[in-house]
Amino acid sequence: MTSDDPIAWLNGEFLPRGEARISPMDRGFLFGDSIYEVIPVYQGVPFRLDEHLDRLKRSLDAISLPEPHSREEWKAMLSGLIEHNGGGNLAVYLQISRGVAPKRDHAFPDPAVEPTVFATTSPVEPPAADHPDRAEGVAVITLDDIRWSRCDIKTTALLANVLLRQQAAREGAVEAVLLRDGFATEGAASNLFIVRDGRVVTPPNSHLILPGITRDLVVELCREHELPVEEREISEAELREADEIWLTSSTREVVPVTRLNARAVGDGQPGPLWKTLARHYVNFKRKLCGL
Repeated sequence: MTSDDPIAWLNGEFLPRGEARISPMDRGFLFGDSIYEVIPVYQGVPFRLDEHLDRLKRSLDAISLPEPHSREEWKAMLSGLIEHNGGGNLAVYLQISRGVAPKRDHAFPDPAVEPTVFATTSPVEPPAADHPDRAEGVAVITLDDIRWSRCDIKTTALLANVLLRQQAAREGAVEAVLLRDGFATEGAASNLFIVRDGRVVTPPNSHLILPGITRDLVVELCREHELPVEEREISEAELREADEIWLTSSTREVVPVTRLNARAVGDGQPGPLWKTLARHYVNFKRKLCGL
């Protein structure tokens, strides 16, 4: 097995990913009628696995798709997948679709069909938070949030996110920070934090953002280490005037933003509160994963 030929899991079987086959009648392919999770793994240890599996269950419940495996079965499968792929630092991608129906129909199959369960891995690059004193910030742009109103469901129906992220890439940015009704919601593939006057602020969990596992951990770490933190709406004006901006996601962890719409954020360097939080994050990760 090499990084170019990882072992995947498909409907109860480990096999080389290049040999995995899914029917074109699968509802995940036809409708995006499926949900997913991305779980970081450090030195073979899944990070915040129970929190990821809790969110998986919430997404399945939200689309009325029965969970195909128990918590213990998920953990056994993921452990086997990590072992098959050599452990180390990985991102595990897990997707569950409603399955293969005999005909294409928007309504759910009746009777229900077996869901399709697919999982694979990919290597992850060392995140910026691992070396806060050497980190370079990233550039982002703001765009209108054109997505639907159930962004809390981690669905594979991500065309709006793809188009937003691609527009950011065309403009030389790594992410699009999204605006809806005068307020910042999140990134196309990340959660959002700002720092104003020494206070960390992030939008509250709602149907308009994905309840990020890393986002929630950052809030926990701020509270644990007595960094002032608020969960409230962030106006577009506050975003543009922020002293610091951070993005969070499972594989990139906590990323400092140093340019917003081609203008410097703060002094144009990763900020002091980001560096402090990054060190707390790395220490938590090392302790949890035994690094």
